[in-house]
Amino acid sequence: MSTSTAPTKAPAEQVTASTAPPRKVRGRGERSRAASLASHGVLTLASLVALFPVAWLVFLSLGPDKNDYLHPGRIWSKMTFDNYSFVLQDTNFFDWLKSSLIVSLGTTVIGVLVAATTGYAVSRMRFPGYRKLMWVLLVTQMFPIAVLIVPMYQILSKLQLIDNYFGLILVYCSTAVPYCAWLLKGYFDTIPFEIDEAGRVDGLTPFGTFFRLILPLARPGLAVAGFYSFITAFGEVAFASTFMLSDTKYTFAVGLQSFVSEHDAQRNLMAATAVLVAIPVSAFFYLVQKNLVTGLTAGGTKG
Repeated sequence: MSTSTAPTKAPAEQVTASTAPPRKVRGRGERSRAASLASHGVLTLASLVALFPVAWLVFLSLGPDKNDYLHPGRIWSKMTFDNYSFVLQDTNFFDWLKSSLIVSLGTTVIGVLVAATTGYAVSRMRFPGYRKLMWVLLVTQMFPIAVLIVPMYQILSKLQLIDNYFGLILVYCSTAVPYCAWLLKGYFDTIPFEIDEAGRVDGLTPFGTFFRLILPLARPGLAVAGFYSFITAFGEVAFASTFMLSDTKYTFAVGLQSFVSEHDAQRNLMAATAVLVAIPVSAFFYLVQKNLVTGLTAGGTKG
């Protein structure tokens, strides 16, 4: 005698649940669509705020009259490039360009080299007073420019470096080296000490290890230090206007003052010159941008 059981039908709720698509679970690093739209909106607004002064400066540089900044709406109907033609042809623009590049690139090369060797020595060597050395460099940043101009002028005058590119480069290095030394010291701390030991095993001298092994690994930090040194020398006014006496040796920042008279200011020409001045800085930033972000976030170790 055999028994058979009739198949039972699954409930409707169970069928519906089994055929429904699985609910997508948001991952740990994923954001909701609303949060993504909000973040993109904030970033877009921040970008517009950052770009507006640049766009406004370019817009004012196209106005032919020196008082067009008071009535910017009138510029649309009379835009012209005459301001740029005047700056390039009737001023010492190219002399200012030459002076700015000589001083800025000289400060960058000398300043980064001195800061790199200083930061590497403090990071790797334990000589007497190595910690105090870094604090002394930091203290030099506490003095305002107005206090430093008089003694620096006397020193450069005795060395016969007034109205001399090399004298101005040394002055700018005194400002750039302390910050860059601290920056690069922190970056060198992130490079394993075993690399130095491997260089010594291969027969390299300390200088050979530094130049052939450490510096190639420190390119992001060097890029940040070089960019800071370049910007410091390129946009400084007080030292350049004090130590450079010849019109042909003025830097861009000092040359802009030639458009400001006792009773008037030719703001249209100043705007056109400012746009032209931004071109070399933008080109230098483009060259170092690949390593700039990495160098800014690195070197944050405690030393």
